[in-house]
Amino acid sequence: MSVAIRIDGDRLWGSLMELARIGATPAGGVNRQALTDQDKQARDLFSRWCQEAGCVMRADPIGNLIARRSGRDDTLPAVMMGSHLDSQPTGGKFDGAYGVMAGLEVLRSLHDAGVVTEHPIEVVAWMNEEGARFAPSMMGSLVYTGAMSLDDALAIKDVDGLSVGHELTRIGAQGSPDPYGKPAAYFEAHIEQGPILEAKGKTIGVVSGGQGQCWFQLTLKGRASHAGTTPMDLRSDALVGAAAIIGELNRIGRAHQPGCATAGRVLVSPNSPNVIPGSVYMTAEIRHPEDSVRAAMEQAFREAVDEAVRRNGLQPQLAKVLEQPAAAFDASCIAAIREAAERNGYPCMDIISGAAHDAVAMSRIVPTGMVFVPCAGGISHNEIESAEPADLAAGCQVLAEAVLSHAYSGNS
Repeated sequence: MSVAIRIDGDRLWGSLMELARIGATPAGGVNRQALTDQDKQARDLFSRWCQEAGCVMRADPIGNLIARRSGRDDTLPAVMMGSHLDSQPTGGKFDGAYGVMAGLEVLRSLHDAGVVTEHPIEVVAWMNEEGARFAPSMMGSLVYTGAMSLDDALAIKDVDGLSVGHELTRIGAQGSPDPYGKPAAYFEAHIEQGPILEAKGKTIGVVSGGQGQCWFQLTLKGRASHAGTTPMDLRSDALVGAAAIIGELNRIGRAHQPGCATAGRVLVSPNSPNVIPGSVYMTAEIRHPEDSVRAAMEQAFREAVDEAVRRNGLQPQLAKVLEQPAAAFDASCIAAIREAAERNGYPCMDIISGAAHDAVAMSRIVPTGMVFVPCAGGISHNEIESAEPADLAAGCQVLAEAVLSHAYSGNS
């Protein structure tokens, strides 16, 4: 790498705080779910900032929004950075947004310094990484990498019956087939979303890979009837069945640590105090860094469903909506991140990502690396999510240097 740049940490922080005003919640977080009006406002702001830094914007058919900065040889594959702008319903200011704003800051710093890289450089805001409104998560990167069909993704509906395709059209986010091939490499900066870096006193996490995960949607059909007149031994209570499954899911997670198992959403019908629940919809997700162990956890979960159904006289509908094997990141990308951290004197350590990220999907098709920075208490997917400006700036500097190491830069 013949040219070094210094990112502007104050500008990065300012961009994060301005972005956080979109969808701001009274408790200090953000509610900016995929393809809402708030998501559109964030996408528009990101587009304007990128265009001011000399980039050209495009969107693909699933709504991934990409800023492109030309290279000296624009026929070469781009070096890509990215993350997401959508949030959980009660999300924080930094999850996803940091990676997009860090990529933007790299573009701005290159623009200010007049640096022309050999390869083009791109920053992508992936559509629907969170999966909060439309399941599964990482939808934009799954479609981009071919792990999910575009038609299947467009047909998915939220709880109000609105489809991804409808909402893409409504906010004007759907683009054309991408004219470029896959990038030369992909880098993503992210808050850790866990407590390890903070506990170890490390500024940079050099991510070696991500654990595998699978998501399930389960509907249990019982029989709604009067809560005061139906004897206990004649009931077909869907909520009792769901409760048993949730308890077993928690036990499975605890028995297979560092894996996790979670029931994140439960919808009860008719949801009345004096009616036995006739139907329950619930989600379940299982994660583990070893796919063989995760498969055993899945089998135990399925057995728990079968037992709850048998005991309570229920009819189940169980669907796996996401299968994401564990991923190992690229050695050259990992080395570039580690070397940049050490060159700048930032304390660093190797770490495995417990959360899913678009980088995991991208690692299936291109060399990929991730930069983690600490977040306060390891708390994320929460309105109190917090990170230190100096740590965010350090991660962005490492990101910039890792990208340059793969893009070969020189002065214009």
